[in-house]
Amino acid sequence: MIVRRHHEALGAQRRASTGDGRSPFEARAADAALAPQDDGERLRQRIDKWLWHARMVRTRSAAAALVAAGHVRLNGQRVLAASQPVRGGDVVTLALDRSVRLVKVTGFAEWRGGAPEARALYLDMTAGSGLVSRNLCPRPA
Repeated sequence: MIVRRHHEALGAQRRASTGDGRSPFEARAADAALAPQDDGERLRQRIDKWLWHARMVRTRSAAAALVAAGHVRLNGQRVLAASQPVRGGDVVTLALDRSVRLVKVTGFAEWRGGAPEARALYLDMTAGSGLVSRNLCPRPA
């Protein structure tokens, strides 16, 4: 009981330290995902790492496998290496199991955060521009 109260008190203290109710981890993740970076290293990121951070795939090795299989295009050109850099403003086309996603890169993250942080990394042009996901494996009626 005492240990639990102590941890609850620490959590409340940490959330209060950011001033907006977020934990310091959440605040750092959101700031890292949204803040513009001025060094050349953060202006680009490996495509497999970006796909994983943006939560397009569950694991980084799955992202590398998707790239190796030729299911990823960057600005209309097929990506053949998982180490291909992606930059802000690039358009990524993903051929997933049952749909094709078209997203525009709007940011980068240092580590994989939650879903809200992942959504801040891209603009989904598939749903937002009137395009609909094309069903690649239609089910019989």
